[in-house]
Amino acid sequence: MKQITTVKSTSGWLRTIRQIDSILRPLEFLEKRNQKYGDFYQVTFKNSPPTIVTSNQKAIEDIFTASPDKFEVGRGNKMLSFLVGDNSLLLLDGKEHRNRRRLLMPPFHGESLQKCSEQIVNITNKVCDRLETDKPFKVRSLMQEITMRVILSVVFGIDSGERYDRLRGLLTTLLETFNNPLNSSLIFFPFLQKDWGKFSPWGRFLLLQQEIRTLIYAEIKERRELLALGKLETKDIFSLLLLAKDENGAGMTDEELHDELITLLFAGHETTASALAWLFYWVHYLPEVQEKLRFELNSWGNSLDYREINNLAYLNAVVSETLRIYPIATGTFARVLTKPMSVMGYDLEHNTWLMISIYSLHHREDLYPNSKQFDPQRFLHKAYSSYEYIPFGGGNRRCIGSALALLEMKLVSATILSRFQLELMSDRVASRLGSKSEELKYRPMLPVRRGLTIAPPASFKMKVKSRIS
Repeated sequence: MKQITTVKSTSGWLRTIRQIDSILRPLEFLEKRNQKYGDFYQVTFKNSPPTIVTSNQKAIEDIFTASPDKFEVGRGNKMLSFLVGDNSLLLLDGKEHRNRRRLLMPPFHGESLQKCSEQIVNITNKVCDRLETDKPFKVRSLMQEITMRVILSVVFGIDSGERYDRLRGLLTTLLETFNNPLNSSLIFFPFLQKDWGKFSPWGRFLLLQQEIRTLIYAEIKERRELLALGKLETKDIFSLLLLAKDENGAGMTDEELHDELITLLFAGHETTASALAWLFYWVHYLPEVQEKLRFELNSWGNSLDYREINNLAYLNAVVSETLRIYPIATGTFARVLTKPMSVMGYDLEHNTWLMISIYSLHHREDLYPNSKQFDPQRFLHKAYSSYEYIPFGGGNRRCIGSALALLEMKLVSATILSRFQLELMSDRVASRLGSKSEELKYRPMLPVRRGLTIAPPASFKMKVKSRIS
């Protein structure tokens, strides 16, 4: 039996300090662990099952291709129940998970994406109409507004009205609860989840959550009434879920609908907004990338056919590299073994937790030379396997909205870049790029913890240099 490298157990304050370090500096924490323990190691704590952390392609292949019945993922996601509820796809396993996933998949694939294309472009144009020349704007805030409007349109089929405005505002405010590393600690340390009134972070979160819950249940009641009258339109995911039946002919309960809608709203909004903000940063941080991308976009012609934009090779490469260098999620959700299993020749016991480090995988120098350098060309020269490049996870737990997220990133970025010449507003520092160069470069922007994700700083700003006629 092969011996697994084991991280020495800690307890008490030392364990807490390490947890805090992983929250405040997640990337540095992962890099230190990788350097010290390699790409396959075990973390153990007293009275807790062992946790395997890996960024090895063979191990990832073993995990992704194994029968789903060998794992429980819902148990590993219990920490999210406060946000998405107990009936979310993220917390389901086995037959329940397969059935729910089957219901949710169709709206995010195939011809349904074509319908989304027009919505995405129209929303992007509408939001960006207010941008003014030489007036700075916060990039992440702009992207959040676009992605929030898109997901509300796709999921709820609404883009105006009092309930829409309230829901959009409340959801945006709720997500700001975890807008920095300190507040993100609320997720990882349950003992901090104390309601000390509406002015405390958790108290404020609970109030907002209840208001959102009331709105969604009101929407469910209204849609069920329309369904009973035969007047329900099936133009959005919400309505399709109302009509969905399992193999016994039973539909989803109000609580199941609520939890799934909340999951789709959160998963489809914040993650895509952060990824888009990174894309705009890199494209404008590196002039050569922007030049190549604009040259390609000149051939696009603002087509709304999702298949055409998928044919833009360099744009695809820019999107792929954006999701590689700073993946929005640093790792996959934990898979908990329900029975013994061999992974990469290691015999793992029942109840072992398996965690795949996406960030560490995406920064393997054997796969991605000069991994800290943003280089879209690497995706033009090599086709990476689904065990080497996993921004959306993999196996039966791959993100169901990945196709929509990719389409949204391409259409939003292409639409904005076709309308505006933008400029970074970051502080500049002098940097010698060779013996004779005095070129000014922008100070590299570093990611920050935002809830479970890694995002650009909220202070990241750009401005419109000029409009493109």
